[in-house]
Amino acid sequence: MLHSVAGTATVVGTSVRGIVSVFSTASFGFRLRQIALYNTTSTACTYAAVRFTNATGVGAGLTEVTHDINPPQCTAFAGHTSDGTVGSPFDVFELPAAIGGGIIMPYDGAGILSPIGTANGIGIILLSGTGQILRYKLTWEE
Repeated sequence: MLHSVAGTATVVGTSVRGIVSVFSTASFGFRLRQIALYNTTSTACTYAAVRFTNATGVGAGLTEVTHDINPPQCTAFAGHTSDGTVGSPFDVFELPAAIGGGIIMPYDGAGILSPIGTANGIGIILLSGTGQILRYKLTWEE
């Protein structure tokens, strides 16, 4: 079943503080299928998709939306409130210096796996430069 979360970032994030994330639960993992990011300013910025290995300091829970009948089991979070344990980036996103400039990155085939377990998540961080508020959409399969 496909699910997603979309919105406008509540924080600019840092290299260890997520802007938006999705975490597995004790009973469900997920496969990331798509990331979409859009700049809301005229300043170029660089973000990365990473794995989180703990759910410490996650922000407010977001409303996950199902594309099917079954409700989502995994949990999405807004801007993290403290530093998390971040793995190496598995993708980098260079957003242009233009309002609305962005990227849509599909993960076909097996997708990007987040295994079962509440410490396992995938999110977006600021990789370098001056962070900006962005718009996002993460889509995953459970």
